Amino acid sequence: MATTFDRVMSEQRSPPEPQSSAAPSPFPPIADYAFLSNCHTGALVAPDGSVDWLCVPRFDAPSVFGALLDRQAGSFRLGPFGVTVPNTRTYEPGTNTLVTTWNTRGGWVVVRDALTMGPRLGPDRVTPSTRPPSDNGADHMLIRTVQCIDGQVEIELACEPVFDYGRTSVKWALLDGDNRVADAVAGDLKLRLQSSMHLGIEGGSVRGRHMLTVGEELYCSLSWAEGLDSPHNLDEANARMVATTRFWRGWLGHARIPDHRWRYAIMRSALTIKGLTYMPTGATVAALTTSLPETPGGERNWDYRYCWMRDSTFTLQALHWLNLDWEANEFMEFIADLEPNDDGGLQIMYGVDGRRDLAESTRDDLSGYAGARPVRIGNGAYDQHQNDVFGAVLGSILLHTRRSQRLPRRLWPVVQAQAECAARAWREPDQGIWEARGAPQHYVSSKLMSWVALDRAARLAEIRGAPDLTRKWQAVADEIRADILARGLTAEGVLRQHYATDSLDASTLLAAILGFFAGDDPRLRSSVLAVADGLDEHGFVLRYRTEETDDGLSGKEGTFLICSFWLVSALTIIGETRRALDLMERLLRAGSSFGLYAEEFDVATGRHLGNFPQAFSHLALIEAASRIIYAERLGEFT
Repeated sequence: MATTFDRVMSEQRSPPEPQSSAAPSPFPPIADYAFLSNCHTGALVAPDGSVDWLCVPRFDAPSVFGALLDRQAGSFRLGPFGVTVPNTRTYEPGTNTLVTTWNTRGGWVVVRDALTMGPRLGPDRVTPSTRPPSDNGADHMLIRTVQCIDGQVEIELACEPVFDYGRTSVKWALLDGDNRVADAVAGDLKLRLQSSMHLGIEGGSVRGRHMLTVGEELYCSLSWAEGLDSPHNLDEANARMVATTRFWRGWLGHARIPDHRWRYAIMRSALTIKGLTYMPTGATVAALTTSLPETPGGERNWDYRYCWMRDSTFTLQALHWLNLDWEANEFMEFIADLEPNDDGGLQIMYGVDGRRDLAESTRDDLSGYAGARPVRIGNGAYDQHQNDVFGAVLGSILLHTRRSQRLPRRLWPVVQAQAECAARAWREPDQGIWEARGAPQHYVSSKLMSWVALDRAARLAEIRGAPDLTRKWQAVADEIRADILARGLTAEGVLRQHYATDSLDASTLLAAILGFFAGDDPRLRSSVLAVADGLDEHGFVLRYRTEETDDGLSGKEGTFLICSFWLVSALTIIGETRRALDLMERLLRAGSSFGLYAEEFDVATGRHLGNFPQAFSHLALIEAASRIIYAERLGEFT
């Protein structure tokens, strides 16, 4: 009897409510983090002044501060004692240096945080370069300064690194009799904390407190540089901060930032993309972080600290549009250096050092951000079969060749190999642009990118002066185009997700951006408007309907910011300028207070989801902005 009753009650019990991204949590909202970078690694700083994410010495190294993924995995706070909510947080104009203003009952202070950069004084032995060395490089240290601008404020320092994603506690040792220098050691990794404050060891942490009065200033630095080089006094610390400001502003001064109402958004996106670039090789990581959830409390958590070939076309497009040709050239040299698969094709992603093996593991000892598990290290999609990679690589090479007015000799073998791989593979199903972990399908976006591969390869062969290859590859491009038109459109003339469904997929917007259809083609118009209406969620765009797509995962996800920016571009291309403008303004308002974007946006709560900051979102912002600005400028002459 009891068994029957329990079964009946179980059947009547409602399914659990999905977790809200705005649910009370000890984890700050993703978009509240500030991003620091030295173009070798990056850090995330929480509103309370705590560094909750830092991997050293490079982006994909294990974390030394990992509180982003588990509140016990290490952090480094510097700020007023007993106060956790600042007055203002902003970037020093034209830089990736964070400036935070605090007030307490006793006074006001300003905190500045930077992963410092400056003139190169010799070879970098911490993260050796495969590119020609530039005039500036990373100092391989985090510097934090505090200045009291009114009254007096008690400042607290609490540094508790836990190496290897929270697995390995450190052992601290004070080095000088004045207790201002301390080294943290575990295994082969050593950090040096140096400060104008007196320091004390408490277990696995170093702490310090000092009453700062008006006009007084203090500093601390955390170094992983060669020989643990550190500033010895406040003047040296400030000199490194000044050099960092000079570096970022000097770099930005070479960029072509249009005099437009979206100037700040474009500038911040440019600084973010530069900040996600690994200077020693020219690679760009997809995001700073791993395992920030796409579904609150869910399993859609991935490691994005690698370089995706898919991003290459959009990266080159943005860099050249911004007139940042040096960075574009460095990225192309990185691609030329990559080791291909046995068939000559490139993987869909590589490590920032070009390594191929990105085997995925989980860290089940970590709680995950707001309970989202598992935490993944590595990315199991690295060896997936994805046919879009060929088009991404060849599209980027054509863009670069047109801009530089030359086709580098070392890139021609890459062109040949990718074109031949695309010609062999395009008829096969794959996992698609979204790296679905369900069954392979004939995704339309993959067919579109295969067409891009052969179309761009034919144009490159013409530039090269190889007419036989031009004809050969153009014939395959025409065959792919015919296949898409025959099998990739619904009865209503709308591009479908894959050949076995009529479901929508925002990746088909690439047909507009990459020129598969002319802007006035009715099939393009129907497809763009179908996505705009059918994948809309409160004014933003889903990449697809999860209930209609076998992606091998559970849970609903947020709207994809890159898809929303793609829709801005596509609407502009088909002449729906007013609708494109409305969406663009909505997207700009959705950015964080720093102008940063994650991968997804939860329209129900206004929270960002997924890894942060996301290069693809910022690249798409620049692409969408450039389309509208070009249309506006053109309109001035008509």
